[in-house]
Amino acid sequence: MLRATKRAGYGKVSLNLGTASVNTNCTRRTPIPWLAWLLPALVIALAFAQEVVSISDAQIAKLAQQFGPVAKERLTAWRDLMNNPKNRAVQERQKLQLVNDYMNRTPFVSDMEHWGKEDYWASPIEFLSTNGGDCEDFSIAKYFTLRALGVPDEKLQITYVKEIRVYNEAHMVLAYFATADAEPVILDNINKTIQPASTRTDLVPVYSFNGSGLWLAKEQTGRGQSVGSSDRIGHWKDLQSRMRSAI
Repeated sequence: MLRATKRAGYGKVSLNLGTASVNTNCTRRTPIPWLAWLLPALVIALAFAQEVVSISDAQIAKLAQQFGPVAKERLTAWRDLMNNPKNRAVQERQKLQLVNDYMNRTPFVSDMEHWGKEDYWASPIEFLSTNGGDCEDFSIAKYFTLRALGVPDEKLQITYVKEIRVYNEAHMVLAYFATADAEPVILDNINKTIQPASTRTDLVPVYSFNGSGLWLAKEQTGRGQSVGSSDRIGHWKDLQSRMRSAI
């Protein structure tokens, strides 16, 4: 279990691999392209991403009654961002900028203050309708929104890092890989400029995940060692379950 205390802009995040033994000294392994399994799985993953971030006028109205006019404003703008054909048609780097800028307008609020819990991973709808969240909520909202805009799952990894320059605390960001072997760029709610990972010397990657996998970090600028399914992360599994039940 990886734990860290919470600071402004940062969050307490944890990785629970159960009883599995992980050897961080292993070399990087390349996944075997089992296309008969992989292609249907990618189709299902994209459909899930599009479904869980869709929201109707009735749902927005209900959430606005509960959380106020800001919920209607934020959710409507978010839906428009995802449904706008122009946003779907632009290059992926432009999609990153659109989503990063939009989500980073949300105020940071700690889980204890916001949810009365030590560690809670909010869905994008919870994050936007309540107009607040901590670092994992920003990263999760960016991930699902980019997936809904058509960015492939294999290009995105929600990444647990340690900030070592100022706070020496845990943090979470979203990494985007333009190609399988490319250096990722980092989408962050603290440093709001999208930058290559090599320039973010304040961050030390620990592990990363997306809808299909989980990796332990091996280096600053590349993909790490695959250690199986992201369902091994309890908070991630619980989040997806809650999002599915809300569809």
